Amino acid sequence: MTRSATSPTALLLLAFLTAAQASAQRPASSIVIVTGGEPSMPIPTLMEGAQNQVANFEVADHLFLRLANLGPGLITAGDRGFVPMLARSWSRRDSVTLVFELDPRARWHDGAPVTARDVLFAFARARDPAIAPKLATLTQHIAAVEADGDHRVVIRFTHPYAEQLYDATWHVAPLPAHLLAQLPPDGLARSSFLEHPIGNGPYRWVRRVPGEFIELAADTTFFLGRPGINRVIIRSAADADARLNLLLSGQADAMDNVPPPLSNLQRVAADPDVRLVTVPSPTLGFLLFNQRARRDSTRPHPVLADADVRRALVLALDRQVLVRAVLGEYGEVPFGPASPLLWIGHGAGTPLRQDRAAATRLLAARGWADHDRDGVLDRHGVPLALTLNYPGTSAIRRTMAQLIQEQYRQLGIRVDLAQFEFPVYLERRDGGDFDIDFSSTTQDPSPSGLTQSWTCAGGLNRAHYCDPAVDSLITRAIASQGDTRTVWRRVLQRIEQDAPAAFIYAPTYVFAVNRRYRDVTIRPESSWISLWRWSVGPAGSPQTAGY
Repeated sequence: MTRSATSPTALLLLAFLTAAQASAQRPASSIVIVTGGEPSMPIPTLMEGAQNQVANFEVADHLFLRLANLGPGLITAGDRGFVPMLARSWSRRDSVTLVFELDPRARWHDGAPVTARDVLFAFARARDPAIAPKLATLTQHIAAVEADGDHRVVIRFTHPYAEQLYDATWHVAPLPAHLLAQLPPDGLARSSFLEHPIGNGPYRWVRRVPGEFIELAADTTFFLGRPGINRVIIRSAADADARLNLLLSGQADAMDNVPPPLSNLQRVAADPDVRLVTVPSPTLGFLLFNQRARRDSTRPHPVLADADVRRALVLALDRQVLVRAVLGEYGEVPFGPASPLLWIGHGAGTPLRQDRAAATRLLAARGWADHDRDGVLDRHGVPLALTLNYPGTSAIRRTMAQLIQEQYRQLGIRVDLAQFEFPVYLERRDGGDFDIDFSSTTQDPSPSGLTQSWTCAGGLNRAHYCDPAVDSLITRAIASQGDTRTVWRRVLQRIEQDAPAAFIYAPTYVFAVNRRYRDVTIRPESSWISLWRWSVGPAGSPQTAGY
């Protein structure tokens, strides 16, 4: 566990002073958004590994456009339901070939035109597992990306399937080849481009002050229309109370999710200058059970490699109580790894209720009992003791961890809590240095994203879960062209049966936005992606909000 040498009070004061300086300097047509994560590398094809963070993706969506975005219905299958962005249109030559016509008005922020070369350059990086292993997996069904002139891109796939257009547009945003193509493949991550990225989106990069904020400015010549907000400040504050106080003091105009406890929502709702906006979230929180020994993936975990023990750990929890206590009406217990964003969770099944008797029977059958009557189960003289890792930046996980510890204690399971600063937490999770990791993931709009965490070779499979039957079902669902609901539901049911994790919460996001902003739309797949369409009015002016 790590500890900060600076007190929480000093950190909070420093946050206030820094924000006050930024607030005093900002023009009327501006917005200050306060978030918990710090975007440090918002560059397409570099947001992998430790940089695979929501904060990076959300800033990247201001700077870099995709060929197309998801439409209001968030439909990932078929060729409709998408909104043109860099590509003004697309057509199908046959069952494995899509043709995109780039908008000739699109420009990079240095004035150079966006061309087919930029698309090919980004896809070449994305499909190279040495550069972007996650993207290489997500785009594995793309056989070729070719240029047909300066403004036409032809993408061919290995076989017919329902999400070809989604795979061609969602995962990869083009990069400026005229600036980056001469770099060695691994040179982009060390280049000056990171200090001043050149994009093609509605906002230009201005500066980054590490640990404090990122500043963006509207591209007044943006080919899809001038943004209604001229200046964007994205502040990072790891402390949840600091974020809330920045909002309520007027030093921030919006925050991405009001943290627990529920009294915080009441505080925000009581502020006449701020309104709450609820949005279905792509977030899933779960206890991830490491099936390999800590720091040694060659050996099975001495406790958690046993599926019956994992099932008992799920049954020992009253997850409904956890969600109600921390999230109230703004959350639910998921069935398997399916957030509210994924339609496959609807009708798949009902999460198991707490059943201490069944959990005790499962553990007893595996030899776990309180032989020495000290209140902790043991086997062969070894207590059933596990460590639960979680990041201090997450108010939800921090609060729930204490409740989970108590629920396990009542069954005779000792769980020690280990809170870490976020970089250390990530390092331990990615290195397999945990028994139980209180994980949270932001899911892709498509269920195909489950390959990353829940297949044997998944790039984000930190706990070494492997069930060939699940792999087979996911492959079958992805390759299908018809109605895949039944197969995807079987995937969730099989994962629930294997219990690689206890799926704890699926929240409804509650954003807070100052009432002077109009035409407010917050999207579940990328919170601020529509910010450039917002406008600014006087405080208390009418506005619309939704997703």
